[in-house]
Amino acid sequence: MNRGKTDEDEYWNSSKFRAFTFDDEEDISKLKESKKAVNSIRSLVDDDEDDDVEKVSWSGEPIGSISWSVKETASSIRSTGEARDQSFPKIDTAPSLPKQGSGYSLSSLFKGKSRIGGFPSFSESISETSTRVYAPELRRPKAEYKDYISEWNPEETVRRMQRGKAYSLERFRSLQDKLLLLDEAVSAHDGNVITAVLIYLKRSLSKEILFRELAEREVALSHYVHYLKEMGEQRLLVELLKSLGRTEDMALMQYKEHLNIKDENRRRDFLKSCLSLPFSPDDSNHVQDHYTLLERQIIIEENDKRANTDIFKKYPRKASILNMPIITTLYYSCFYHYGESEGTYSSPANIRKTFKISEKQYILTALGARAKLKSWFDVDSLFNSKNWLGYTKKRSPIGFHRVVDILHKNSAPVQVLQEYLCLVDDTELKISLAQKYKCHDVIINTYKDLKDRQQLIVYRGKVERGSPEDRLIEELLNNSVRRTGM
Repeated sequence: MNRGKTDEDEYWNSSKFRAFTFDDEEDISKLKESKKAVNSIRSLVDDDEDDDVEKVSWSGEPIGSISWSVKETASSIRSTGEARDQSFPKIDTAPSLPKQGSGYSLSSLFKGKSRIGGFPSFSESISETSTRVYAPELRRPKAEYKDYISEWNPEETVRRMQRGKAYSLERFRSLQDKLLLLDEAVSAHDGNVITAVLIYLKRSLSKEILFRELAEREVALSHYVHYLKEMGEQRLLVELLKSLGRTEDMALMQYKEHLNIKDENRRRDFLKSCLSLPFSPDDSNHVQDHYTLLERQIIIEENDKRANTDIFKKYPRKASILNMPIITTLYYSCFYHYGESEGTYSSPANIRKTFKISEKQYILTALGARAKLKSWFDVDSLFNSKNWLGYTKKRSPIGFHRVVDILHKNSAPVQVLQEYLCLVDDTELKISLAQKYKCHDVIINTYKDLKDRQQLIVYRGKVERGSPEDRLIEELLNNSVRRTGM
C-alpha cells in the first residue's frame, strides 16, 4: 500500500502535468489577475451606452463585422489545431492534391467548421481573397420550395404561365394529361401559352398523334399552322395539311417552296413538278402560267445576253428579265423586241396571246414602252383601226385623256399631244387638259366649234400679245366668228 502511494507521488512529480492544488500560490495569483481583467473590461462595456462609440478589437476592426468574425473563427480553429498537433503525432493520410485555392466557404467560417486536407491556413486564405466580397447564403422562402415540389394541375400550370412564374410541362407525361393541358391553354385565350404548349406537344408526341388531336381542336390547329409558317417548317406543314385532307392548301404550301430555290433551271423544274398537284382550277392556271413564263424568260435571257443589235447598244439592259412579272416581261418585249413576228418567244404579240393579256393592258404597256423610245409612229399605229368600209379611225380602249397623260410624261411634242387631245370626247376635259399642257390651238378651235366669242376674247388675254395664237384668235373674231353670228 505504501509502495503504491510512493509510485503515484513519483508519477506526479516526474510528469509534465501537475495536479491542481489550492495551496499553489502561483495559480491563485494568475486566476485573480484574470478575474480582475475580466471585471475591468465588463465595467467598461457596461458604462459604454453611447451609440456613436464603435466597438473594435485589438487589431482595430469593428467587433461583429464579417472580417472580425472570420478572423476570430480562424484564430480559434488554428489554436485548436496547434493543441492537437502538440498532443498527438501528425499522420498524413490524405492524398496529395494540387492546390486549387481556399477550400473554405463563408458559411463554414461562421459555423467554425474546417475541412481536412492540404489547404492553406485561414490567415492565408483571407489574405489571398482580400479583394473579394462574399455574402452569406440565404435560405429560400418556403413558398418557393413549394413551387418546385407541388404537383400542379393544368389550371394551375396555365395560370403560372400567364403570370410569368416558373413552371414545368415535363410533369404532364400521359397523353390525357397533355390534352387536358392543351384544352386549358385554349380556354385561357392566351396565344403565347397555346404556342408554348403546342411546342411541348410537338416535341413529346409523334406527328400522327399530334395531327389527329389537332384535327378536333380548330383554335389550336390554327395556332399550330401559324407557328409552322413563322418558323418556315414547310415540309411539316404540308404533311399536316395532307393528313387533314386539305389538299388544296397542301398544294399551295408546297408550291410556295419555289421561293427558296435560287437557281432558275431548278426552279423551273420544280414548278413543272407542281403542275400535277391538286390545285383549284384558278390556282392550277396560275401555276401553269408561272411555269410557262419562267421557261420563256430563260430562253429570252439567254438570247439577249449575247445580243448585239442597235437597240441594245443604245439602251443597254439594266437588269435581268428572269423572275419578273408578266407585265414587266411584256414591257421588256415591247421595248426591245417590238415588231418581231408572232412565232418568236420574245414577240409582244406572242406573249399577249400566250398569257391572254387584255387589249387594255396591252395598249397601256406598249404605249409606255414605245413612248419611252420616242417612237411616235408606233404609238400612232397602236390606235389605228379600220372599219368595215376600210376607213382608218383612231380608237382607244383606255380613253384618249390617259393617252395624253402618258405621252406628256414621256415628253411628247406639242403636235403629238394636240393630235390626241382633239380626240377627247368630253369638251370640258379637253379644254382642261389643253390648258394644263399649253395646247393653245386645241382651246381656240374648241371655242370656235362652240361659237363662243366671249371665251375667245377672254382667252386672248391669256396668250402673249403678237404670238401666233393671238393672231389666230384675232382672225377668228374679225372674220369667221363674225360671219357665223358670234
